Amino acid sequence: MNEKMYRISGDRFIKSIEKYAKIGETENNGVTRLALTDDDLQVRKLFEKECKELGLPVIYDDLGNMYATLAGTQTNLPPIVMGSHLDSVTKGGKFDGALGVLTGLEVVRTLLDYNVQPSSSIVIANITNEEGARFEPAMMSSGILSGRFDKEKMFQSTDNEGITFGEALNRSEYEGDSSNRLKEAAAFLELHIEQGPILESENIDIGIVEGVMGMVNYEIVIEGDSNHAGTTPMHLRKDALFTANDLIQKLREDLSQLDEGLVYTIGRFHVTPNVHTIVPSKVVFTIEARHKDEHVIEQVENVITSSPSSIKPEGCSIALNKQWDRNTVWFNKEIVKKIEASCQHLNVSYRSMVSGAGHDSQFISTYIPTAMIFVPSINGKSHSEDEFTPREDCVNGGNVMLQTVLELLNSK
Repeated sequence: MNEKMYRISGDRFIKSIEKYAKIGETENNGVTRLALTDDDLQVRKLFEKECKELGLPVIYDDLGNMYATLAGTQTNLPPIVMGSHLDSVTKGGKFDGALGVLTGLEVVRTLLDYNVQPSSSIVIANITNEEGARFEPAMMSSGILSGRFDKEKMFQSTDNEGITFGEALNRSEYEGDSSNRLKEAAAFLELHIEQGPILESENIDIGIVEGVMGMVNYEIVIEGDSNHAGTTPMHLRKDALFTANDLIQKLREDLSQLDEGLVYTIGRFHVTPNVHTIVPSKVVFTIEARHKDEHVIEQVENVITSSPSSIKPEGCSIALNKQWDRNTVWFNKEIVKKIEASCQHLNVSYRSMVSGAGHDSQFISTYIPTAMIFVPSINGKSHSEDEFTPREDCVNGGNVMLQTVLELLNSK
């Protein structure tokens, strides 16, 4: 059959998305499937069952990652891998992560529909605990695969009930052998919702993701002195909250001058003792910033470290604790070009992007040629029950993935 005729089944694809969304469904049409909970195990069983019905063997590695394989005709060639995650955050959406796994499943179904016998094996991967909503950190398993995280340390990560990741994995029956790990591939492809408003606001079908933004995170601790809110004169107070307010204003003023592509967030904020009749004695907050240019991140750090000396501390101490950072990850240029060629072949609109959110692909890209495809998120919503990507956009993404796999196969 002419390659131009290859298309996924939109009806089958959307039914698949809806079927998987029933597992862990919330009252407001969202999904809660925390890693290795009963709902996550149930969706894993469904995925495994449907893969085996297609004749695909499914194996697990020592991290619980699942790999379903459509065998290629040339066993000496490295596989093409499509993957993402089936776990979710609490009261998340039905598309985040799951769309990427189910796109892989639909692509394989389509290849079988057209009796395409790929030269390279095609693998669909479900990566364990991408969200980190039950066991921190996020992207745990891909971090271990890439050598970024230590396995023994990660296996000691606990949930709110004190259960470790290692214990939960052992109970899950999805703990396999380390020899099954994803070690090499010709390409790793991840389709994901954008989780932002750009594609929708610009009325663009596909985002071709060139990389994942670098970022830096600081915790700032301000300590003053508690005293009675009614009897302590203003000029004798050491109010940690007033100092924090002045510092945040200064940070916002200076960071807004750096680059229009910079995003920054005060994401966590704690006040002690947090009583309306007591002058606050301590404030702890975080500031996180993201940008694709490492020089801009350096400027951000200069702003953060110099800002305390630019305000009046009102008798309070200010301590800066750099918690972590990461460099911008750039994806494989050749695979990015093939995604672009696929968009042109399908006559869908596209633009290049750098992801502000983290994904398993950023770790996997350190040892496997990798790229990502984004589809629009309505109102930019994600990690929310309001998350939604229209049918047409899902199908466009599936067809771009299919065409990219064909482009990769044809280049062998």
